[in-house]
Amino acid sequence: MSTVSGARGSAVPARASTVTTPPNIVLILTDDQRWNSLWAMPNVQSDLAAKGVTFSNSFVVDSLCCPSRASILTGKYSHGTSVYANAGDYGGFHRFSDVSTVATWLHGAGYHTGLVGKYLNGYKFNYIPPGWDRWFAVQQGVIDNESAYYYNYSVLDQSTPVTYGNSPAEYSTDVFAAQADSFIRGADQAQPLFLYFAPAAPHFPAKPADRYQSAFPDLTPVRPPNYNEAQVFDKPAYIRRQKLLGPVDLATVDAFEVNQYRTLLAVDDAVHTIVTALADTGRLANTMIVFASDNGLTLAEHRWKTGKLVPYEESIRVPLVIRYDPLTASPSVDDHMVANIDLAPTFAEAAGVSAPGAEGLSLVPLLSGQPPPTWRSDFLIEHMQYKDPVPSYCAVRTAQSLFVTYNTGETEFYDLNADPFELVNKAADPAYASDVAALSTRDHELCTPVPPGFVWP
Repeated sequence: MSTVSGARGSAVPARASTVTTPPNIVLILTDDQRWNSLWAMPNVQSDLAAKGVTFSNSFVVDSLCCPSRASILTGKYSHGTSVYANAGDYGGFHRFSDVSTVATWLHGAGYHTGLVGKYLNGYKFNYIPPGWDRWFAVQQGVIDNESAYYYNYSVLDQSTPVTYGNSPAEYSTDVFAAQADSFIRGADQAQPLFLYFAPAAPHFPAKPADRYQSAFPDLTPVRPPNYNEAQVFDKPAYIRRQKLLGPVDLATVDAFEVNQYRTLLAVDDAVHTIVTALADTGRLANTMIVFASDNGLTLAEHRWKTGKLVPYEESIRVPLVIRYDPLTASPSVDDHMVANIDLAPTFAEAAGVSAPGAEGLSLVPLLSGQPPPTWRSDFLIEHMQYKDPVPSYCAVRTAQSLFVTYNTGETEFYDLNADPFELVNKAADPAYASDVAALSTRDHELCTPVPPGFVWP
C-alpha cells in the first residue's frame, strides 16, 4: 500500500486506490499563472475542465519558481527539499537532490518518462537527472535570462545542446508542444508514459506568439479592493516601503497583464495538441492530465507590482484542473484545500508506487468523489529572503485565515471570511487574540525546521 503524509508529514496509510490500471500521467505546468485566468483558455476549459475536476482552493507552499518545482517533483515542503530560492546557497538546480523524485518513482515502475520545457532555475549543464528517458530541457544558467524565455533560448536535447532563434517557428511554447506531441506519438504502447510539460508562459516578459499579438483588445484590467492599496500602515515594513504606484507603473502592469493572457493562448494550443496526441494514440481514456502553475502573481495588489514571494492570496493561489476519465467523467468543482506538495503523491498513488518522504496528500480520493472523512485544515507557507525585500517568514493558511510570522518580529493576521482581500491586519486586535495565539502555536509546529537564518521573535 502506498503512503501519504499527514499534517506534519508523518507517513500514514493511504486510502485504497480506486485506480486499477496504471494510467498515463501528463503534468502541464505553467510559470507565474494567476489562479483566476483559466477563463481565457478555451481548450483548457473544453478539453480538461469540462471533463475533470477544477480545484477552487489550490495553493503553493513557497511562492517562487524553483522551490515550488522542487516541491512538485518530490511532494515535500521547502524544509524537506532544502530549496528555498532560485539561486544562492539554498536555491537553484545545484541545491536540489534528484535521487528520489516522481520521475525516479515512475520510471522504476516501468513508465516511459519525459520532460519538455523548464526544469529548475540555474540548470545549464550537459546532465540528465535520473529517472528521465526523454530530456528536452531549457538551459537557464545561474541567473535567469528572462528575455530568452520565448525566443533566443537554448535547450539540452538529450545530450545535445540546441539553440533557437527569434523566428515565429522558434517560439518556445510551440517548439515544446511539438516535442510533447512527438514524445506521446512515439512512445511504446506497451508502456505507460509520464510527461512533464513546462512552458515558460506566462512568465515575464510575457511575449506572445505572433498569431496572438493583438488578442484581448478589450480586456478590463484587474481592479480588486487591494489594488494599489491606499492604506498600508498596518502592513509589515517591506510593504509600507512600497510607494503608491503611479500612472506609468500602473499602465505597465496593465500591459503586462494582457500580454500574460496572450502568451497563455499558445499554451492553450499546446494543451489541445497534447490531448489530441493522447486521443490519436488511444491513450486518452486512461490518462491523468494535470494542469497547474508553479506559483501565482500579483498585479499591483498591496502595491506589490508584478511579483510573488509574498504570503498573500494572489501570490500563493494557483489554478489546478485534473482530468482522468475513469474518475472524472463529468465536470465538477472541488473546494478542498490542496497544494503543490499533493501532486507527487497523487501521481505515485495512480501509478501504484510509494512516494518516499512526501509530505503532501494524494488527490485521487477527491477525484473519485469519495473524499476521506478528514482532510487538511491548514498548511504551511515558507519563504527565505534572498536578494529580495521580503523578510523570511513562516505562515499558516487555513480555510478562514492567514497568519504570518516574519523574521523581523512582525506578524499579520487576516480573517478571510470578513476580509478576503487582506486589507486589515488584525494581529494586534484583542478581538482576535485567541485566534492569533492558536495560529502562532501552529506556525511553530508546522515550520520545523525553519528557513535558513530565520529566528522566531
